[in-house]
Amino acid sequence: MKKWLLLLSIFSLLLFLVACSNDTEKDNSATSDTQEPFTIGVIPAQTEGEMQTAMDKLQEILSDSLDRDVKIEVYPDYNGVVESMNYDQIDMAYLGPLTYVIAEANSNAKAIITQLVDGEPFYHSYIITHKDNPVTSLDELLQSVGEIQFAFGDPNSTSGSLIPSIELQDREVYESEQENKFKNVRFTGSHDATALAVQNKQVDAGAVDSAIYNQLIESGKIDSEQLKIIWESEPLFQYPWAVLESTDDETVTKLQEAFLAIEDPEILDAFGATGFTEATNEDYESIKQAAIKQGIIKE
Repeated sequence: MKKWLLLLSIFSLLLFLVACSNDTEKDNSATSDTQEPFTIGVIPAQTEGEMQTAMDKLQEILSDSLDRDVKIEVYPDYNGVVESMNYDQIDMAYLGPLTYVIAEANSNAKAIITQLVDGEPFYHSYIITHKDNPVTSLDELLQSVGEIQFAFGDPNSTSGSLIPSIELQDREVYESEQENKFKNVRFTGSHDATALAVQNKQVDAGAVDSAIYNQLIESGKIDSEQLKIIWESEPLFQYPWAVLESTDDETVTKLQEAFLAIEDPEILDAFGATGFTEATNEDYESIKQAAIKQGIIKE
């Protein structure tokens, strides 16, 4: 009789342990199912809609790497991405160097990845004009500044606005969209829109990102036979991917490993890149100092 009681007790204990195990699995499954997606905001490196297929592929890669849903949204303008990061509405952002130092100043964003172009993490700001324009340099262009229609990209773009505007300020022809010596100044909102405006002679000259300019030529979206570069900036550190300061180290490591392994040409082409490499806040110190000089952020 005692033997049967002992066996019954052991059997009851086993049933209890199995039930507990099932409950734990359900709890873990429920936790996984209800985990919020990891959200990423991306500035419009090209006109909105051009990047969607590449972003779908990148979203799938990062979802697998993080073992959770990842949602990537291409924003219509630079400022929207910065504001979303400032208010913790996104977990990660792809930003221009200027928008990054603004986000770093306002919300302690942390750069973890940047792109490579031909193996280098640098690019330039270009000022371009149409081949039919007889000028061969920025000096020559500005000799008739009062007749020139000039285009910047997004107001928060590093190579499409900040760096060329400082150059033009130093040459005493530009202070703001309202105060300048040009015939008129416009902001197109993106690098490809600026390049096309110059190609189509809607403006006489414009400022663009060198990497995107070259990628637009390679893809056939603009015709290099109709354009020429008349000014090039000093090297600028490439666009960063930044996370919130609160992001845990494990997630940062997984993100870095995922980006470093990307070889898909469609994803790389969307950013005019040939690969990715790690980045830190210190890489953007020169851009930070330029933004301070312009009064965009405080020291």
